Amino acid sequence: MSFTVNVNGEDRRVDLPGAMPLLWVLRDELGLLGTKFGCGIAQCGACTVHVDGAAVRSCSLPLDAVGEGKVTTIEAIGKSPVGAALQQAWIEHDVPQCGYCQSGQIMTACAALTDNPKLGRTGAVEALNGNICRCGCYNRIGDAVAAVAQKLQGGARAKA
Repeated sequence: MSFTVNVNGEDRRVDLPGAMPLLWVLRDELGLLGTKFGCGIAQCGACTVHVDGAAVRSCSLPLDAVGEGKVTTIEAIGKSPVGAALQQAWIEHDVPQCGYCQSGQIMTACAALTDNPKLGRTGAVEALNGNICRCGCYNRIGDAVAAVAQKLQGGARAKA
């Protein structure tokens, strides 16, 4: 079946089964490799993307469920002010180790901060609950998200 999917602001036409998970459409058909396969059952968060601004697990979202939704992946998240701020905070707080979960972490944090810029550190930890970091960088992830939340509120950067 033929589908037109808006990915990162561009309409992309694909001829695929509607039941194919969005993750494989992004990676295998469109060559967007930033979104990762982790568990395949929507439990780890490595595959998180945005559909109309909401964080969704692409490994369990069938292509035909996307409909006319606008999909944003890690490759384009830096075009938004919150996404760009998160990417910078990830660097400033030395968050990544292996980096495998980082796209999903950033995508989840971006949706959460866009919905609630006053998230704070506790809110950041709660929003990212369910995104697994195999390297255990949770403290640095929380610090980075809290720093962005503080910047969004007009405050000085939080200390790590």
